[in-house]
Amino acid sequence: MATETRPASMNAASERDPYNNNSYGTLVDSGYRTVQLPVLDVVDFNERIIRSYEDGTAEKELPADLSVARSLIPAGTAKLRDFSYIAPDIPEYAPQNCTGCMDCVTLCPDTAILGKVLSEGDLEQKLATIPDPADREMFRKQWARTRKYYDGAKKRGQEGGMFAIIIDPSKCKGCAECVTVCDDNALRMIPKSEQVITQIRKSHRFFKNFGPSDERYINDNLLIDMMLKEQTHVYVGGAGSCAGCGEGTALRMLCAATGAKYGNDWAIVAATGCNTVYTSTYPYNPYLVPWTNSLFENAPAMALGIRYRWDQKGWQHKPIWCIGGDGAMFDIGFQALSRMLASGANIKVFVLDTQVYSNTGGQASTSSYTGQNTKMSVHGKVYGGKQERRKEIAQIAMMHPRTFVAQTTCAHVNHFYRCVLDALEFDGPALICCYTTCQPEHGVADNMATDQARLAVDSRAFPLLIYDPRKGDTIRERLSLQGNPAVNDDWWVNPKTGEVVDFIDFARSEGRFAKHFDRDGNPSPTLLAARQDRLENWRLLQELAGILPRKDAAKEPKASPAAATRAKPAAPATKASPAPHAAAPVPKAAAPAPNTAAPAPKAAESPQTNGSTNGHGAPLPEGFGLGTPVRYHDGSRWVPGTVESLEPLVVSLADDTELRINAELFRQAVAEGLIVRQ
Repeated sequence: MATETRPASMNAASERDPYNNNSYGTLVDSGYRTVQLPVLDVVDFNERIIRSYEDGTAEKELPADLSVARSLIPAGTAKLRDFSYIAPDIPEYAPQNCTGCMDCVTLCPDTAILGKVLSEGDLEQKLATIPDPADREMFRKQWARTRKYYDGAKKRGQEGGMFAIIIDPSKCKGCAECVTVCDDNALRMIPKSEQVITQIRKSHRFFKNFGPSDERYINDNLLIDMMLKEQTHVYVGGAGSCAGCGEGTALRMLCAATGAKYGNDWAIVAATGCNTVYTSTYPYNPYLVPWTNSLFENAPAMALGIRYRWDQKGWQHKPIWCIGGDGAMFDIGFQALSRMLASGANIKVFVLDTQVYSNTGGQASTSSYTGQNTKMSVHGKVYGGKQERRKEIAQIAMMHPRTFVAQTTCAHVNHFYRCVLDALEFDGPALICCYTTCQPEHGVADNMATDQARLAVDSRAFPLLIYDPRKGDTIRERLSLQGNPAVNDDWWVNPKTGEVVDFIDFARSEGRFAKHFDRDGNPSPTLLAARQDRLENWRLLQELAGILPRKDAAKEPKASPAAATRAKPAAPATKASPAPHAAAPVPKAAAPAPNTAAPAPKAAESPQTNGSTNGHGAPLPEGFGLGTPVRYHDGSRWVPGTVESLEPLVVSLADDTELRINAELFRQAVAEGLIVRQ
């Protein structure tokens, strides 16, 4: 009598997954996260539905699915997802160079780089359980004696701790972020081969078999070590985010910090956006906590309803994180967010700030920077990308009643974790705005999320801040800018090069601003206006934090030496020479219409600055005024013209174009020899 052979569990080794790399648990193995619900059978879901998606039969053989109809996915199903086939390269660990800093573990967006520390004696006992001598020796070589865990413990009279970094081959997408953030050359990318991938799969299996880290070597005060504990791996990887996604790292770190304090006893309300697409693409869910998604615009309102219901049930101690991108929180759901903050409810908001609508194709948001080239703010002949200033949601949130506010990045690990933990401890609404690199929309490489986030802070594009109402009665007492470089100065000077780092440097490193630089690398007037905007925002924060007296903050800042060296030498009045554009001339027949219905003069301001008040209305250089005949160098030739209007400032040129710029840019163009008197 024939018997039917049942396939191995999806959570066990199989012919498809011989070393059981795609299994529940991150540092150690665990079972499925089951729930007692009449509408969801977790075991059936994982064994039947996940199996069909993994073996490729779902499209044609999977029956109509009740779970899809009910919008239900069990917790952690993305652990069963295999990404080992999508990248040609994979990281290789060099333990002899490792210091145990944990940067690679922390900043991996996919939970693919894992760390563990065991006592030397315990490690030897566990190594003895590996039957094959070659495998045993191979795995032994992947454990390092670091100063942090080994030498430090020895000095305290303890047994030395052995530290290892292991790659989960089923979750790694080959972005190389781990290699980039490692300052010790302990990781490098190597091509995948059958031998390489087999060794990595074996190592990952041994790693999980060896049990959890020895907590004697984990210092709870050292926040970056928290991912050595299994309970912090609430975001298990397997999400469908892009390789190197900055949002993925932010979500992992948010979940780790919350998991370290609350385990899985908390929940997420997610606004529709990129984060909901890659974390809930059926049937894969990378979260181990309750998660729900409604609409783009109403996540804060939904979170408010859940908070009130939980409080009725006596669950006041359970945190709720409301997550959304800048499109959801700065724009579409801004009213709901403001209402929620004003309610005083104990809800924490986490904004994934990519400065663009990442999910719907890269449209501009109110978080986008001036000059940014996006859909809906395309860089063209008339308009040089986005013309508005960036909205500062942190400052807006600070003005709500008793609200904890922070602005941070994953590159500043301790600052990030401190923001999350402080927000959780705060007994009221909290908002954390996190800079998150979006590789395809920012125009940067897969491995650059951390570097770009750090540069955003160094260049004043995205200052770090913490506003804690518990610190005092005044804004000055509550607001801290600690973590920013050169807090007392306009710009940070890189000590290695002696050069000023400003917004132009940041823009130069990203594709979204590429069209603002001419062939010689000179920035456009729009980008210079964006630089001024970032400086003014920084000086406002300095003033609020009590770092600068009010009268000093009101003074016009001097140009930095770096900015001065970027400009070409002034062109002589009698000789045409190549020079950067002071502003894009606007054809008279196609002059842009005002942005508002009101006939205010500022609405007709230069399309390069969109009515910016940076210097608008200030006096022109000596000798220039209404009716002054001038010449303007457009980069290839001199064009005669006349100052036709002062409010708004318009220079009418002989080639039937108009130059509309504010007074500050006019003065700069004169100083650089781009505009001269006839």
